[in-house]
Amino acid sequence: MEKYFDQYEVWFVTGAQLLYGGDAVVSVDAHSNEMVKGLNESGKLPVKVVYKGTVNSSKEVTEAFKAANNDSKCIGVITWMHTFSPAKMWIRGLQELRKPLLHFHTQFNKEIPWAEIDMDFMNLNQSAHGDREFGHIVTRMRKNRKVVVGHWQDAQAQAKIAVWMRVCAGWADAQDMRIIRFGDQMNNVAVTDGDKVEAEMRLGYHVDYYPIADLVAFQDKVTDAEIADMIKVYESEYDFADNCKEGGADRKQVVEAARIEIALRRFLESKGAKAFTTNFDDLEGIDQLPGLASQRLMKEGYGFGAEGDWKTAALYRTMWFMGQGMPKGCSFLEDYTLHFDGENSAILQAHMLEICPLIAENKPKLEVHHLGIGGKNRPARLVFTSKEGEGVAATIVDMGNRFRLIVNKVDCIKSKELPKLPVASALWIPQPNLEIGAAAWILAGGTHHTSFSYDLTAEYLEDYADIAGIEIVIIDNDTTIKEFKKELQMNEVYYLLNKALS
Repeated sequence: MEKYFDQYEVWFVTGAQLLYGGDAVVSVDAHSNEMVKGLNESGKLPVKVVYKGTVNSSKEVTEAFKAANNDSKCIGVITWMHTFSPAKMWIRGLQELRKPLLHFHTQFNKEIPWAEIDMDFMNLNQSAHGDREFGHIVTRMRKNRKVVVGHWQDAQAQAKIAVWMRVCAGWADAQDMRIIRFGDQMNNVAVTDGDKVEAEMRLGYHVDYYPIADLVAFQDKVTDAEIADMIKVYESEYDFADNCKEGGADRKQVVEAARIEIALRRFLESKGAKAFTTNFDDLEGIDQLPGLASQRLMKEGYGFGAEGDWKTAALYRTMWFMGQGMPKGCSFLEDYTLHFDGENSAILQAHMLEICPLIAENKPKLEVHHLGIGGKNRPARLVFTSKEGEGVAATIVDMGNRFRLIVNKVDCIKSKELPKLPVASALWIPQPNLEIGAAAWILAGGTHHTSFSYDLTAEYLEDYADIAGIEIVIIDNDTTIKEFKKELQMNEVYYLLNKALS
């Protein structure tokens, strides 16, 4: 199986104390080693678990957590209390810990050995006791963490750890995320803007502006041979419309699209950027809106946001990174137009051009058509419709005093043909239905742009919000407007009080 997170590891730290004697310490260590070995050999976890020993004192806890902070490979820490581990000894270390935390409430043995259980067994196997003591101090210290309950060999418990690991990897990747904006956001648009300083402090996003002229300088150095090689890649991966084939009327536009893609990738690599935005109001010096380039770069994992939407570009990169190796894909999308059809009322998701081919149901078709915006030549683009199935649409909005992550579970349904709208598209019904789902999204202040994934679930984004320390609201089949409005009101009170008390 291909490894996507080999550069990372998660540390496993076991809690105990010396009260029960040397034999108990030896047993705790042996059990911990066997558990970590079993977790790694399960094939269910995307990140290697590294056992970092048993901690029996405040000094040992603090040293372990400081080491985790300073190790770039470590993206999170799993703690487990084998015996009773007095929680005061964890305070200093928890104050130091800056890596994501997962508290695994498990036990070495799966079942109680009814006929043999004695007091020595009880003293050694005290996870039911020790994990509550540890949990109390983490809660009292107001530290976010994920709690997973279940036997370490159970697939369900391992699956929850795997989700958290992928989120930790996405979080680690975001901590040096540089986002390039070509131009500003679309004039007078509020929702795509936000506090970039706070975003860097809270989420790790670093946003830099570059004029499109800097991209043009890269574009002018692209050779004909490089373009020819790129077009061979296009021909191997996509069907071509007749006007795009060799000798076709719009072949030149395919050539120019390839030139832009090569230049844009090269520019992003030179800046160490993981995401970018474009703006159709700032295209001076390039032949066409870089739709095809954006589609293909998203497939490779570059975050993208249209009209300067840097928050969606960053969130897409993170969701793509979390979902590496998963089968169905993700994309930047935009709510375009509504389809009222009773229980099947839906929203057509599209954009001018920039939808990622990872979500395509069938082989995309490369086409060139007129675009009535941007004032440039006819752009190349990949045309397709999305797969059917459940997914999540997410966005981050700046509420002034905090960031809010809004998540809507959606059901992608089959779209009808769009012969006069040659763009990539998806058609979805927001859960629980259009009337409630769309109303809740609007009440939460959601954007018209989203980062969408078939593979991730709301659990991934809940874990992400916990690690980031940001607000999250989820819209799904259980949502009612009455209760959702109460949730928003209570959240507002919570954050206003937090600000007043800080």
